Parts: sequence; C-alpha cells; structure tokens
Amino acid sequence: MLKKFLNREKGITGLETAIILIAFVVVAAVFAYTTLSAGLFSTQKSQEAVYSGLKEAQSTLELKGNVIATANGSGDDAVIQQISFTVSNVLGGEAIDFTPPAEDGTATGLAADDSPNKVVINYIDQEQTVNDLYWTISKLGGCDDDNLLENNEKFKIIIGGDDDTAVPGNLINALTGNELGINTEFSLIVQTPVGAVLEIERTTPAFIDAIMNLR
Repeated sequence: MLKKFLNREKGITGLETAIILIAFVVVAAVFAYTTLSAGLFSTQKSQEAVYSGLKEAQSTLELKGNVIATANGSGDDAVIQQISFTVSNVLGGEAIDFTPPAEDGTATGLAADDSPNKVVINYIDQEQTVNDLYWTISKLGGCDDDNLLENNEKFKIIIGGDDDTAVPGNLINALTGNELGINTEFSLIVQTPVGAVLEIERTTPAFIDAIMNLR
C-alpha cells in the first residue's frame, strides 16, 4: 500500500511539473508576441516618421544665386524699396504653389486680407516684424505657364515695386517708420504650405547704391 501511495504521489508531481512548464511556455509566447507587436509598431512609426521627414525635405525651397536690393537713391540716407531673389525646389520634391498675393487696394506693400497666396513672406529686423508682404514672381528658364514651382524650375521672387507711390506699394510702404537703411541686419522668412521655411539673412552696407548685391 505504501508503494502504491508513493507511486501515485510521483504521478501527481509529474503532472504539476508539466502544468508549470506549459504555463511558462504560454507566458513566454505571450511575452514574445507582445514584444514582436511592439517592435512592429515601433518600426511602422519610424517608417512613417522617415517618410514624413522626406516629404518635409522634398517640399523645401532652396535659394539660387544672389539677393538683389533696389533703393530709392544712393548714399547713407537712401532706403531699400525692392528685394528680389531666385528659388527652386530641392531634392526633386513636390510642386509648391506660388500663386502671388492679391493687392489690398492701397499702397501698403502688404497682401490683402483675403489674398489667395499659399506662400507667405515675412520681414524681421531688430526693430520690427512685418507679416505677409506683397510679392510677385518672374518665371525663369524653361518654366511652364502655371504658378507651381516644379522640378528644374526657378522663380524669381520680387518684393516691392519700383516706386513708393504705386499701388500696391513697396518695401518702404510696408516698413513705415522703420525703413531698411544702412547697416541693418534683417531676415526674410519664406513660409511654404509644406516643408521647412527658407530664411534669408542679410546686412545692408554702410553706403547704399541704387542697385546692390546683398552678400
């Protein structure tokens, strides 16, 4: 009887061990599945971040060539009334809508409140910030007829008119009271619908010519 009892006890011990082993296997499988799922989710999010970053980079502008300033005269008391520069699309990215802003009807040098432009150009210096300047485009080289800046195209952006009295006004009108004169550090911020902004930083010289290359 004692031997039979001991044999039965060994059977119970073996069954318990098997149950414990099965439990370990199940827990390990669940843990492995959770880890694998988390890894796949992380990989997917990383892939989305990479694609999003590429999309941002591909929709970013690149400055091509010089920044040209036109003044209302020459000398240390002259001020800049027009700035022009050329941009292109980098990395063969998506087309950028450069529909020009609408005039606000007065000589302010700013875009109208209901302007259709998607690209916004702002001016910043130590004294002021002026948002949504009025600008026009001139298509260079082999550009097509639309206002989309596409691969291998170049647009010349012109801020301000030729004189300070014509509608819609120029940079002198937009910077009323703090015109862009000599020895002034300033920035032009070009904001596109998608992608990083293009910041153009320049400093005006101690003597202003009628037409200058701002380096």
